[in-house]
Amino acid sequence: MPSNVDGWLADTRSSYDTVAVDYADQIREVLAGEPYLRSALALFAGMVHTAGGGPVADVGCGPGHVTAHLRELGVDAFGIDLSPVMIDVARRDHPGLRFEVGSMTDLNLADASVTALLAFWSLIHVPDDAIPAVLGHFRRVLRPGGPLLLGFHIGDESRLKTRGYGGHPMKVHVHRRRPDQVTAWLRDAGFTVEAQLLLDLDGSRPGAVLFARRQS
Repeated sequence: MPSNVDGWLADTRSSYDTVAVDYADQIREVLAGEPYLRSALALFAGMVHTAGGGPVADVGCGPGHVTAHLRELGVDAFGIDLSPVMIDVARRDHPGLRFEVGSMTDLNLADASVTALLAFWSLIHVPDDAIPAVLGHFRRVLRPGGPLLLGFHIGDESRLKTRGYGGHPMKVHVHRRRPDQVTAWLRDAGFTVEAQLLLDLDGSRPGAVLFARRQS
């Protein structure tokens, strides 16, 4: 793996190791105040049920709050995150659920082994030149026709985040992207984009949720 890839991955891992406990405390109940995100997750869960169920990967799961929410919706979800400390927190907060350390740049999952996959605001630290490879891994591990759910910040800029949750030091770039750019990447990676939901367009942190499906 090229050294520049090692660099941003190492920075992301160490940053989230540092903030994991405070991050979990701050976002533990965040879905309760996000009706549109809950609706998107409910629709995603319905797509999984329609597909006959099966394992669903929450890639970049953080402290596992979305993974646990999907389990409450009857989805056999498990979480993967780059940060070992974040995975420890997820296991602490959600005992009995499956969480493992891993990187979306090299997913340790068998080909066509998951029914569905989501990456909820976990692509935001991945540089543009690494996105095609990441989406290639998403396609590889998904079953043909499997749904993919992506959430991300909308915008054109990237900024270096040097301090975060709880005031701890961080060193991660936060990339905001346009939905049409992400849609183009998905199509190039072998996905069909079916729908998009735009969020908080007049607020300070606009976002988007894209529903896509792996082409056969």
